[in-house]
Amino acid sequence: MTFQTVVKKNVSRTQRYDEIDALVRAGETTNLGVLVRMSGLRGEFRRYALNGLADCNATTVLEELVEDTTIDPSLRRRAEALA
Repeated sequence: MTFQTVVKKNVSRTQRYDEIDALVRAGETTNLGVLVRMSGLRGEFRRYALNGLADCNATTVLEELVEDTTIDPSLRRRAEALA
């Protein structure tokens, strides 16, 4: 339910951060990557998920994000720095 909680509309900022932390603890790198790619999610949460990928040592996912031209260039640069 954690991923769904992050993307719901009526979720507090704190709860959203807590749920992303839970994804990191669980090693849910695929879901974290999806969050980074989600254009409807505020940038602060996308960056937080990106940092979570680094905490998980998810080099492969980070490298995929660097190559993904559909996401914001600043997120791509950050992914490259973390990879």
